[in-house]
Amino acid sequence: MRVGGMDCPSCAEQIERGLAGLEGLLAVHVDVVRGKVGIEYDARKLSPEDVASAIRRIGFPVESGEPDRTAFTVNEMDCAEEVRQIEEKLGNQSGVTNLKFDLLNRRVIVEGTVAASEIKRALEDLGMSAVADVGDPRSPTFWQRHGRLTMATVSGGFLATGLVLGWVGVVREVTVALLAASALAGGWFVAPRAWRAARHRALDMNFLMAIAAVGAAAIGEWAEGASVLFLYSVAQLLEVWSMDQARNAIQSLMDLSPTEATVKRNGREETVSPSDVRLEELIIVRPGQKIPLDGDVVAGGSAVNQAPITGESIPVDKAPGDQVFAGSINEHGVLEIRVTKHVEETTLARIIHAVEESQASRAPSQSFVDRFARVYTPAVVVLAGAIWLLPPVLGLGSWGVWFYRALAILVIACPCALVISTPVSVVSALTRAAREGVLAKGGLHLENTAGVTVIAFDKTGTLTEARPVVTDLVPLNDTTSEDLLRVAAALERNSEHALARAIITEADARGVESAGVSEFKALFGRGVQAIMDGKLVFLGNERLLDEHGLDQGAAEPLIRRFQSEGKTAIILFEQSGLLGVIGIADRVRPAAKACITSLRAHGIERILMLTGDNEGTARAVASNLGIDEYKSDLLPADKVNIVRRLERDGERVAFVGDGVNDAPALAAASVGIALGAAGTDVAIETADVALMGDDLAKLPFLIALSRNMLRVVKQNIVFSIVVKLVVLVLAITGWATLWMAVAADMGASILVVANGLKLLKSRNVPFIA
Repeated sequence: MRVGGMDCPSCAEQIERGLAGLEGLLAVHVDVVRGKVGIEYDARKLSPEDVASAIRRIGFPVESGEPDRTAFTVNEMDCAEEVRQIEEKLGNQSGVTNLKFDLLNRRVIVEGTVAASEIKRALEDLGMSAVADVGDPRSPTFWQRHGRLTMATVSGGFLATGLVLGWVGVVREVTVALLAASALAGGWFVAPRAWRAARHRALDMNFLMAIAAVGAAAIGEWAEGASVLFLYSVAQLLEVWSMDQARNAIQSLMDLSPTEATVKRNGREETVSPSDVRLEELIIVRPGQKIPLDGDVVAGGSAVNQAPITGESIPVDKAPGDQVFAGSINEHGVLEIRVTKHVEETTLARIIHAVEESQASRAPSQSFVDRFARVYTPAVVVLAGAIWLLPPVLGLGSWGVWFYRALAILVIACPCALVISTPVSVVSALTRAAREGVLAKGGLHLENTAGVTVIAFDKTGTLTEARPVVTDLVPLNDTTSEDLLRVAAALERNSEHALARAIITEADARGVESAGVSEFKALFGRGVQAIMDGKLVFLGNERLLDEHGLDQGAAEPLIRRFQSEGKTAIILFEQSGLLGVIGIADRVRPAAKACITSLRAHGIERILMLTGDNEGTARAVASNLGIDEYKSDLLPADKVNIVRRLERDGERVAFVGDGVNDAPALAAASVGIALGAAGTDVAIETADVALMGDDLAKLPFLIALSRNMLRVVKQNIVFSIVVKLVVLVLAITGWATLWMAVAADMGASILVVANGLKLLKSRNVPFIA
């Protein structure tokens, strides 16, 4: 809900304290910048209206206009069919403005003014139970976890026994009873869904299987009817298992969050839940422990394994002033960390939330399959009916023969393998990417990435480190390199400029001690001056040199060379003459050139660099990296215009930036990719894909993974359709039995699931050119 009058952190504290006593309120998230208050609550004890009233009593106006959000856990929601039924049912419900589905966690998020009781009644009408999600998920019961496996096993046992006894010649009534028991167990989860589909005229695969089994029994083919339901129950078990694999992968991310934090309070250490730690408090993390919250190191030093967050394979050294992330592991040494984010706002929490939310973003291929299945299933029922009725009427065979063939058509036409082919592949790819430190906001963006034809890079902070370093020290007129650096560092000690920090860092790295200066003065836009060793010394650019009327002399060719190389020339001089020239440049990322080369080697021929920097610097960096096309002196709006022009020309553009100042271009591109998002909340929220570390090597990985995902999806769709068409023709011509139809359908399901899960399990992702 939007709250007016919040303009400082103390306002947030007032609201948090004022709401603390409300029964049923689980968590409060106050966003002062956007003027919003988010709440997690137990819908059985509290309503958003109660919270709004409490905020008004505190003294802040609550603005209307934003829909309420209520989350429900629906245990019966196991596959895309249930999602479709819920979407159709609730989509027409009065007061519902938006629906979001988290299939992995069986959650439905309803936005709007509709009451929770109405949502529950609507879902109960579908034969589903809805439980308000209060942030404390209940452990599934034995039946919820193992019910399908139990009934499939029972069905298989009865089926095998009935077939064996029938083969040895036991009385038919006994074998029929065993086969009927097998059908009952195999259809235990199928029949309710088939009935629900028939009631709501939303024919699905459960309906097809039920009709086929009942039809087989009606003509005395009990063995084949039972086998249909048994094998279909196995296929359903396989589908649920494949979703559990992806669900477990998401859970592994959640397991990275420590359950305890050691906080320093009142001069002693206390072990508390991370949710009880306040901002700015100090926490202690010892060797081998996970870091419980995001923060800044204030004391100690250690190597920290950040692989779960950024995908970096090598531990990163951390010292006072460095940022650390929740879920990373302290390798050695004790760290004292000042907390900068609440537990629900940590980078890890945002990653988990984004991965869960990504399930609601369907890839175009998945949307196509869903639309196809909606038309396909009723069409198959009509076709089967025509196959059963028309040939006998035309005198082409008996009713029994064509009825049996119609049943086989119903079975093989079941779109099970087709429907699960895409979501399993997409979820596997999304989870694999998250494990590698690449956060994609859904299958839609992965599929768009696979079709990218042009990649446009920002320069500063993306291709370069956005950290100027000293590259050249050229002393003049009998000055030594050490003297040049010593004097320059002494002059820059009082400056906060980025170029000054580069000089000081270089002096410190070389162990050069700077002397003291007096009468320091900053000269805006030109440099600095000070008295050192009784002499007035200047450090600055060409303009400062020209102001004092000194001939550039030997410095001129150096200055021109540095400019052609994209470097900044800093000149040290006295009134009597030049002392030397220092070259400073923004260092190119070590992996940048290899990244560009790898992208070109695998089909992305057009790579651009778009920068607001000057022509000389842009040309030098582009030449260094092998980028032929670049644009310099650009404003953010210019980058957007270039991206849009490329899109209008039919290109699919991926823009890679730092996630903050490049936000407009990120939004304009087909795929916006933010680099180094682990330290930038804005990047995680705005980019389509976020590379959690500063490693450009993740970009070729992303391209390869997205192409592999799309290839697997296409393989699965084509394979599913081809298998069905082949067996469909065999069924019509009388060559395929119900056994063959069921085996083909289940076999196709097994193969497409296994093919999709390869994206999750494979160690290496090769490029697909």
